[in-house]
Amino acid sequence: MPASLRVCLIVAVLCLGVALPSVASEPARPSIGQQREGVLFWSQAERDARFRHMYERFPSDRATHGAHVHALPAGKPLRVDGRDGAAWLAGYMAKYHVAGVMVLQDGRVRLQRYAMGFGPTQRWTSFSVAKSVTSVLLGVALQQGYIHGMGDRLGRYIPELRGSAYADVTVEQLLTMTSGVRWNEDYDDAKSDVAQMYLGACAGGRAHVLSYLMKLPRQWPAGTHWNYNTAETDLLGILVQRATHRSLAADLSAAVWKPYGMASDAYWIKDECDGSDTGGSGLSATLGDYARLGQFMLGGGRIGGKPVIAPAWLHGATREHASTDAPDRGYGYLWWTDTDGSYAAIGIFGQMVYVDPARRLVIAQVASWPDATSKELVAGRRAFVEAIKQAVDAQP
Repeated sequence: MPASLRVCLIVAVLCLGVALPSVASEPARPSIGQQREGVLFWSQAERDARFRHMYERFPSDRATHGAHVHALPAGKPLRVDGRDGAAWLAGYMAKYHVAGVMVLQDGRVRLQRYAMGFGPTQRWTSFSVAKSVTSVLLGVALQQGYIHGMGDRLGRYIPELRGSAYADVTVEQLLTMTSGVRWNEDYDDAKSDVAQMYLGACAGGRAHVLSYLMKLPRQWPAGTHWNYNTAETDLLGILVQRATHRSLAADLSAAVWKPYGMASDAYWIKDECDGSDTGGSGLSATLGDYARLGQFMLGGGRIGGKPVIAPAWLHGATREHASTDAPDRGYGYLWWTDTDGSYAAIGIFGQMVYVDPARRLVIAQVASWPDATSKELVAGRRAFVEAIKQAVDAQP
């Protein structure tokens, strides 16, 4: 080998030897999916600070509001336990890291408090409250004819599911979380399905959850067993978006946000693989607009006196279809039901839109609980709701 060539080769090797370690030492940036899964394991300080900025931290679609605003006039101030309730409410909010609560009766604000530097114009993430909103959009799509019936098989709208355990699961079974497909929703387990569903590499232009769910086996016959499953509500979101040919955010804006009169834009986080909005979580809105959503439900899904949701959905959404592992609570179409006729959209870390038709009552709450969920935290929220109901009964 000529000397000049040997010198060139030596120089090239030396240069590569210097450059390679510097490239290898740079840690790979977490994918959007990895960052989303990481939210489950944020510290308390991170949750307190970041839950109000989720739509800025992750790619999101906007659900625009319109010029008309559904007014929430002041009502008779609500006193709790015969007092003004300020100290009681402040203690509840501090203990459970509650950033805001609003109580409406007959569409009027009877109680409204903010904490943790959160305010009326800021948005807060909803987690699984978004599931209930996605269910509403399914009801709208059914009314508009984009979806033909509750008994439709999922493979009709999502061909990729043909040949999987989901091929013959119906729309209604997806709405009631009775698909029978194996799933683990343990928020504290980093190896659970819910902590793994966004971690895989993008494949075939499909959303993370679609690639993940296509591989899962059946555990129970469809329609026989209730099993809480966030990925299936992402799947429902994909179904609605495939049927309507628009994002959940755009659909929400056109069907509810603008015509009903929400006061501010909302935002919905997108999947990094196919750009679809994730139906099981990721919706951010103001506390007032969450309360308006409850008022919309209390009014039977009507706007201007006309129903915008299919009667079949309205008939089934807020009545128990499946028993759960909690006493006095059932599950409708992605809405939690109680034996007294009340129902709620509930998200981890303390989010809630509660509707009590008998009392014409709506309670909205946003929070950053110390844990995703626990018996003690749920009991605290239920005690808060009961205290509000007792106060309303005592001060009609």
